[in-house]
Amino acid sequence: MQQVPARAARRSDSTGRTMPGDLAASPFRADRDRISASAFFARLGGVTQVVSPSGSGLLLHNRLTHSLKVAQVARAIAERLLADPVSRAKVEELGGLDLDVVEAAGLGHDLGHPPFGHLGESVLDRLARERFALPDGFEGNAQTYRVVTRIDVRGTEGNGLDLTAAVRAALLKYPWTRHSAVPHEPERLPRGASEPAELPGTGAAKFSAYSTELDDLVDARTPFDKTVPEWQQTVEASVMDTADDIAYAIHDLEDFHRVGILQFTTVHHELQEWLGRCVEFAAEDEVRPGDPRPGASLELLRRRLHDKDDWIADDEAFAAAVKKVRTELAINLLERPFDRSQQAEQTVVRFSGDWTRRLVEGVRVETEIEPRSGHVSLKPDQWHEVQVLKFVHRHFVLQRPDLALHQRGQDRLISNLVEALDGWLVDEAEVAPHRLRDLLDLARQEFDELPAALLPEGVAVSTLARGRAVIDFVASLTDDQAAALLEALSGRTTQLWNDTFVL
Repeated sequence: MQQVPARAARRSDSTGRTMPGDLAASPFRADRDRISASAFFARLGGVTQVVSPSGSGLLLHNRLTHSLKVAQVARAIAERLLADPVSRAKVEELGGLDLDVVEAAGLGHDLGHPPFGHLGESVLDRLARERFALPDGFEGNAQTYRVVTRIDVRGTEGNGLDLTAAVRAALLKYPWTRHSAVPHEPERLPRGASEPAELPGTGAAKFSAYSTELDDLVDARTPFDKTVPEWQQTVEASVMDTADDIAYAIHDLEDFHRVGILQFTTVHHELQEWLGRCVEFAAEDEVRPGDPRPGASLELLRRRLHDKDDWIADDEAFAAAVKKVRTELAINLLERPFDRSQQAEQTVVRFSGDWTRRLVEGVRVETEIEPRSGHVSLKPDQWHEVQVLKFVHRHFVLQRPDLALHQRGQDRLISNLVEALDGWLVDEAEVAPHRLRDLLDLARQEFDELPAALLPEGVAVSTLARGRAVIDFVASLTDDQAAALLEALSGRTTQLWNDTFVL
């Protein structure tokens, strides 16, 4: 039987051949199909991206449509790199670049994303660490890797989707665990590897595998040992990560414009005031967070970029990016409110298409890189533009008081649901949902097999296993399923069955 490269090997089959039931001959294309056929992938259609479409009557992005667009952009980036002889030679030197691998990674990168967007992620992390003493806590990227290697089910044997090493490695945006050491000076750590300032002692802010999946991470990365450092993304992971940045920066702004959250006056005023006062701002020794002056928040962004990314941050490129976003986002898109007319739709489509094309064309590949960069990244002009677009998203949407009010309710919903499910396992585990019991059995086995050094002192394995099972279960729900299940557990519904959730 003909052997295939190690990067195409599956854990269950060292030859990397496709298995019975796969429609595609290519192992990488089979992986793409396995992900797109997964129930966890279909679930993303019911998981909020940022803004809930409820009540708006508009078709807004969710985690499923976002993943489809990331896959589309990732494939477009890969096609451009492979079409250029110089870039193609570089990616081959770095371990290879396959179109189906990057598309599979784009489709699968959010499989572990919990209900209610990033708010759900932070709540589950807090509960995992504080209620159950799980050292790994919860992280969406690590949960994605757990889904494809442990939780999802492809056939009758084993756990996970049995993906090739290349696709598993392409899902590793942050190829380390929460508490694994990254071989760099603290001020030059890879992006995501440092501890969050608000949570000292909790380990890396971003990571792509829990301790229970560490062996699988090492296995997926082994074919790339000689081409990329252990702390660095593979080329295909870097393509997916860049595509995610592009889709996030552009398509969420479409939604905010459609629902009327982004207003021309406020956005334009902030950008224009910074442009008019940038020299004045630069001369100040300090600009504090919360400074009410128009343009001050954008100045804080400029300073933060210099602090974190001095290898690429440039004042001229930043000013040019602010001007471009002011013109193309504020003036050309936001100046006219979205009224659902054909002209309004055409304006949105033009904005999205022009920006996506520009950013994809601004992607480059480098063999020698800074720790906070990837081998595939945006050129300086486009990189600054993405930072400004993300600023608009963060400053004018994520920091709104009304969104904070909504998220407080979601925080309580998830917290109460975790408490209720945990109590169910303690009181009557034998009649708990079958899937929850399956996850409990899996977690018990995993923690029993972990070295004692990786377990917290004084915490029973039963507590750790129960916590991981409950967190896994809640993270696998849609927004509506989470709400409906809590309604049932709280006795606030008289319906035994409904379309939203059936145990």
